[in-house]
Amino acid sequence: MRIGSIIDGIERMKSNQPAMYVKNPYNEEYVAELLPADEQDVKEAVQNSKDTFHTVMKQMAAHERADILRRAADLLEERSESFAEVIMLEAGKPIRHSRAEIDRSIQVLRFASEKTKHMTGEVLPMDAAVGGSGRKGFVKREPIGVVGAITPFNFPLNLSLHKIAPALAAGNTVVYKPAEKTPVSAYKLVQLLQEAGLPKGVLNLIIGTGQETGVPLTRDDRVQKITFTGSLPVGRSIQQEAGFKKVTLELGSNSPNLIFEDADLDHAVGALVKGAFAFSGQVCISAQRIYVQRTIYETFLDRYVQQTESLNVGNPAEETTDIGPMINENEAKRAHQWIEDAAAKGAIVQTGGSWNKTMLKPTIMTNVTSNMKVTAEEVFAPIVSVIPFETEEEAVSLANDSIYGLQAGVFTTDINRAFRTADQLETGGVWINDISTYRQDNHPYGGVKQSGIGREGVKYALEDMTELKFIGIRLEEE
Repeated sequence: MRIGSIIDGIERMKSNQPAMYVKNPYNEEYVAELLPADEQDVKEAVQNSKDTFHTVMKQMAAHERADILRRAADLLEERSESFAEVIMLEAGKPIRHSRAEIDRSIQVLRFASEKTKHMTGEVLPMDAAVGGSGRKGFVKREPIGVVGAITPFNFPLNLSLHKIAPALAAGNTVVYKPAEKTPVSAYKLVQLLQEAGLPKGVLNLIIGTGQETGVPLTRDDRVQKITFTGSLPVGRSIQQEAGFKKVTLELGSNSPNLIFEDADLDHAVGALVKGAFAFSGQVCISAQRIYVQRTIYETFLDRYVQQTESLNVGNPAEETTDIGPMINENEAKRAHQWIEDAAAKGAIVQTGGSWNKTMLKPTIMTNVTSNMKVTAEEVFAPIVSVIPFETEEEAVSLANDSIYGLQAGVFTTDINRAFRTADQLETGGVWINDISTYRQDNHPYGGVKQSGIGREGVKYALEDMTELKFIGIRLEEE
């Protein structure tokens, strides 16, 4: 399969850049050959998006945008298995989990279709201000223009749609730069939206590296907003380069989960096996730090190790596989080095820790300290640390001792403790009696501290992809 960027509805099958290749992370078989874009392609895509915004999207009625998004959801539902297979091949995500991503992606499109028709404003009581009598005031939402969407490899379809679907619902155009590791699902998505009736030029696809395409997209003054999910260093760079643009940055975490002695232990153990190791831990809100009250610490740890060791690690194409490969060998090697570094400083590997090419066995560590990479930084791998605590105050203090603050989980049957703890945790979201890794597509999602800026979730993303306009009228006196 050979693919190129899609600009103004036309695929570009020539490139001034050396070809790039997508490989299956599990067996290193070739999935696709890429014809990368360069800075000039980005400039042309942005100009085309700007022109299309003024000539097409500004004139398109809300019900038409809603119909396109709904048809896209229906088409994706019809082709869900083929999309799941693509994600499994390019990302190495186990096929069952790839199907789950498609289901969520369909839901995002339908949420966006519904919200398209409810982009309302308000009427202001102008006579509330001195001198305001005889005046009427209205506030409406308008699309901002060109949105630059830069997306990651770990949820190549769903996280892309969390940016693209609200942008289209609001009436914007989009220049879409997917991760170069997983561009095939992005390519298929653009084709599907065009088939659903999206006019050419509304969604332009740029395939290429971050340096060659992401940087010029971020710097371009014709782009009104950048929405990005990825690493903290890249997010910092985007914020510096973006100038006066709006930015939404989702930059990861090292999510804490607190388990109190009155928690439903069976539920907590099972949920946190999934929460720490799903998609080999390559999830921004993956459970990375588990704090367990000391009275139940040994019991929890024994059960947690036992259930983790029962996971089926192997070929993501097989229905029974729970854990597949990491995205590439360099990432697996880096994660293994973090395990070794922690062990050299006194941490104990309770299970896992072995590494072979892109495969890293699910790893549970204890006796960790706050200055180890496996606890202080975002590990983005199937590695979790289990840490005892004595009191509620200590648990909250340990959880908040991080530069990150995306989501957290709290397990307790004490409703007062649940809300008290949730209020004290420095994170953008808290789940009570569920894992930090759980995310729905209709709640506000985003972090505090260095976990990012802004919120996703269709309603909240749509609001940030519009501008408020005030219109006032002075009525003539009778």
